[in-house]
Amino acid sequence: MRKPVIAGNWKMFKTVEEAVAFVDALVPLVESSAHCEVVVAPPFPALSSVAQRVKATNIGVSAQDCHWEKEGAFTGEVSCEMIKEAGASHVIIGHSERRQFFGETNETVNKKIFAALRAFLVPIVCVGESLAEREKNETERVVGEQMTKGLDSLTELQLSHIIVAYEPVWAIGTGRTATPELAAETHRFIRDTVAKLFSRSSSAAIRILYGGSVKPDNIKGLMAQPDIDGALVGGASLKPDSFAAIVNF
Repeated sequence: MRKPVIAGNWKMFKTVEEAVAFVDALVPLVESSAHCEVVVAPPFPALSSVAQRVKATNIGVSAQDCHWEKEGAFTGEVSCEMIKEAGASHVIIGHSERRQFFGETNETVNKKIFAALRAFLVPIVCVGESLAEREKNETERVVGEQMTKGLDSLTELQLSHIIVAYEPVWAIGTGRTATPELAAETHRFIRDTVAKLFSRSSSAAIRILYGGSVKPDNIKGLMAQPDIDGALVGGASLKPDSFAAIVNF
């Protein structure tokens, strides 16, 4: 049985003070939510403070990105070991905004996955197609390539520690959401791809989240789909009550 994961990606929002106030408000709203794993992803400066604040709760903490080296002359970068020491348990890798604005490739995604696993972090690996790719019927080609190259050389044991997030780029922050059925179609394709790359048992076990304008009013329909195992939430994760409503779908 795959336990659902509801993860909130705050992107470049919230000061340290605002982040701490947010989790203080969130904790009582989700403390009895044992049906799923709850994860928040604050910006780097707030990582340690948020991790300290939720230490004795059921809320996990994720970084939004990482570097693949342990240390070195990489100005502005943060290693997985630093993220782990700050108190995080997860790291988002390959988010579409990292791919679009900061040159993330399938090859760097692959390197970052190995770095995260080395530091005992759970990688939340993002895949998804743009609107132009969707309109050209290239979803399976694009997502298949992201999966194949991103997960290259992983063992099945390593794969078992990974979460995949499908985020159609055209539905992120646009208010446009893939219908539950449309999302489920791509989730099935991702699961089938894992079966081809690894095995049927790995495919059955891997958790695949949906990300793309997830809100309290559409989470129930998404979670009703058998291949959708949770959500990577953007804008709706910035307010404790709306994020809690998604957690408590």
